[in-house]
Amino acid sequence: MSADAERAGRLLGGRYDLTSVIARGGMGVVWEATDRVLDRPVAVKEVTYPVHVTEHEREVLRERTLREGRNAASLDHPHVTTVFDVVEEDGRPWLVMEHIPSRSLQQLVEETGPLPWQAVARIGLDVLDGLVAAHRAGIVHRDVKPGNVLVDTAGRGYLTDFGIATATGDSSLTTTGTMIGSPSYMSPERAHGEQPGPPSDLWSLGATLYTALEGRPAFAKDEPMATLMAVVSEHPPPMLHAGPLEPLVRGLLTKDPALRTTPGQARTELQSALSGAPAAQAWPPPQSSAPPPTRSADAAAAAGGDQVERISAEDLKALALGSAALIGSVARDAADQARHLADKRRARRADRADRAAPPPPRRPAATPARPARRRFRFRRRWVVVPVVVLLLALSIVVIGVVALLGSAFGWF
Repeated sequence: MSADAERAGRLLGGRYDLTSVIARGGMGVVWEATDRVLDRPVAVKEVTYPVHVTEHEREVLRERTLREGRNAASLDHPHVTTVFDVVEEDGRPWLVMEHIPSRSLQQLVEETGPLPWQAVARIGLDVLDGLVAAHRAGIVHRDVKPGNVLVDTAGRGYLTDFGIATATGDSSLTTTGTMIGSPSYMSPERAHGEQPGPPSDLWSLGATLYTALEGRPAFAKDEPMATLMAVVSEHPPPMLHAGPLEPLVRGLLTKDPALRTTPGQARTELQSALSGAPAAQAWPPPQSSAPPPTRSADAAAAAGGDQVERISAEDLKALALGSAALIGSVARDAADQARHLADKRRARRADRADRAAPPPPRRPAATPARPARRRFRFRRRWVVVPVVVLLLALSIVVIGVVALLGSAFGWF
């Protein structure tokens, strides 16, 4: 006889009669049960801890589960599964919740692959309303993921597991320096070990909608730390089935929580997408009694991304150092790219200026060059030498004539 069969029929807390298993997750089993006091069906979450959790961490998680369960019990919203009671038995907390005939969004993705965007928009709007109500009450879910979103037979969405949000995905470190959660749906600030706030839930909602639309997580690697590195430093792969929801999902998956899409903006975009949109045919699909088909690689990745992991403080420190180095490298690359683009812009401006400048005046065509004449150059010696020679000759003649006359007249 299996352990589940042995526990079936157990009376929990002297009040809740366990009948059969509804679902099984990474850190617990959900039972269908009957509240004998109020004679109504309920769902009972049996919280279990992974074997790698130490005894001290188990105690911390138990205390936080009890505290969060009691806080969540005060939250009353039509799209949030209400926590009725918290029972402690066998050293573990059991959470008694509203029973909603449904399947989780995770199950639907594994069974059908990508969901119609119209159906995802309606589910997203329901879950968003539940988150806003929780945030107003001072409650941060901290573990929004497809496995914690229920979809009923009418296609309405419900956010569940508020009571165990700390146990399944609390981003704050325990006293031993560990963090437990589902890496594919942790926000970047949670991956850095920061205290989660409402923007963290919105990031997780964006990652959940991405999985529902694409049939696979936006960030899922072979190892948890590789997944967290992708969450911190990578952009999600292009979306092929999101339709008008793509800008919304990318806005929710913005790394900087200060720049992330706000609840009001998300509601406006979802309502705008649904306005006048045709209804998705035959949605949600009826639950079949036949065994589920063999899962595709995307379905297996979707299931793996929903798993709860234990991450040590050393791993978080290595992640912080690695992401800092990556950011520095990216910054240097961005600076080089900016300089390259600036040089290209200057070259383009200079080229445009050259094309816009008026063309220089056209010069007449050059005439064939004539052969150069030999130019007569006056030389001084051509005058001076003959004059001197003439003067000398005249002088000799004059002297000769004077001598002859002197001899003839007896002058000498």
